[in-house]
Amino acid sequence: MKYPLATTTWDDKEKKAAHEVIESGMCTMGEKVVRFEEKFASFVGSKHAVMVNSGSSANLLMVAALFYRKQNQLSPGDEVIVPAVSWPTTYYPLYQYGLKLKFVDIDRHTLNYNLLALERAVTNKTKLIMAVNLLGNPNDFDQIAKITKERNIIVIEDNCESLGAVYKGKQAGTFGLMGTYSTFFSHHMSTMEGGVIVTDDIELYHILLCLRAHGWTRNLPKKNMVSGVKSDDPFEESFKFVLPGYNVRPLEIEAAIGLEQLDKLSGFIDFRRKNAIVFQEYFKGNPFFDIQAEIGSSSWFGFSIIIKEAASITRKELASALITADIECRPIVAGNFSKNPVMAFIPHEISGSLKNAEHIDKYGLFVGNHQYDLTHELSYLRDVLGKSF
Repeated sequence: MKYPLATTTWDDKEKKAAHEVIESGMCTMGEKVVRFEEKFASFVGSKHAVMVNSGSSANLLMVAALFYRKQNQLSPGDEVIVPAVSWPTTYYPLYQYGLKLKFVDIDRHTLNYNLLALERAVTNKTKLIMAVNLLGNPNDFDQIAKITKERNIIVIEDNCESLGAVYKGKQAGTFGLMGTYSTFFSHHMSTMEGGVIVTDDIELYHILLCLRAHGWTRNLPKKNMVSGVKSDDPFEESFKFVLPGYNVRPLEIEAAIGLEQLDKLSGFIDFRRKNAIVFQEYFKGNPFFDIQAEIGSSSWFGFSIIIKEAASITRKELASALITADIECRPIVAGNFSKNPVMAFIPHEISGSLKNAEHIDKYGLFVGNHQYDLTHELSYLRDVLGKSF
C-alpha cells in the first residue's frame, strides 16, 4: 500500500526485549508486567493499572468489576447508556453481564456523544454511562459531569482508540471510575495484543487483579478488599478462588515490549498530532467532505473522511477511489452498531433518533495515522480525492 492503515512501531529495542524474555524462560505474567503497569499508570496519571491480554478483555474486566464491589454494585437489568458508534467489545461485556443497553446518537462532527441526546436519554433508571473516546478524540467531560451531577450514575471510559488524548490537562481514560486502553498492533503503541484498565479506586483495583487470573487470591496483596487478609501459607493460597474470574493474563513478553514502547509513546503521539495539522490544513472546509472536530487535544488514531449530504458521492465510490490508489481505509469503527444482526440477542432500546450515527454508517470512513511524518502520504491522499471528485 502507498498509504497503509497501520505500520509497526517496533525496532531493535523491542526485538531485544522480547528475546531476553524468551531466553529467561519466564514467559508467563511476572515482574515485567508489574513494571509495565507502574510505568503505564504514571504515564496516564492514574493510581493503579492492570494489564490484560487485549483491550476487549480490559472492557470485560472493567464491567465485571462493577458487579463485585461491596457497595453501589450493578445488577442484571440495570440501564447503561452507550454511544451508537463504537466497536463490538464496547457493548458485549455489558450484555454478557445482563445490563440493558440504551443507544444514544453521536455528534456528526466530534464522533463522540451528542451531548443533548445524552442528556435527554438519562433517566432515574440510568445506572451507568459508557463514554467512548472515538478515533483519538476525548469526550467533553465537563458536560458529561454536568449531566451526571447529583445523580448516582457511574461513568466508565472505553479509551482503547485514544491513548494519549488529553482534555483540559488530564489524560483520557482517567475521567471515569475506570478506563480501558488497547495496545493492539494498529494502535498508538503496540505490544501486538494487549490491554490495560486504570482506576484510582483501590477496591476495584483488587477486584481486577483477582478477576484477571481465575478469581484466585494468589495475585492479591496480603491485606486486600476482596478476601480480607490472606494466609501466610502460599500452598493454601495457591488455589483459593473467591470470584468467578477469567484467564486474561498478559504475557511477560508483551510487557517487556510495552516498557520499550512507553519510552517512545510521547514521540509517537507528537508525530500523530503534527500529521493532524497537515490533514486539517488539506481538508478543512472541503466542499465534499467533513473531518472530525477535535475536542481537547486528540491523539488522532486516524483521520475520518465523511461525505457531506450535498455531495453526490457514495461511500462505495469513495472507498473504491482510495483502494484503487493503494490507500487503505476502513468504516468508522463499526458504524451504527444497533443495525447489526447480533442485536437480536442483546436487550436494548434506542433513545430518540440515531440520524448522525446513520450518516456516519452510510457516508463515513477513515484512513490511517502513524508515528512518523505523513506529509507525503497526506499530499497523495489530497491529490487522489481532488482528481476523483
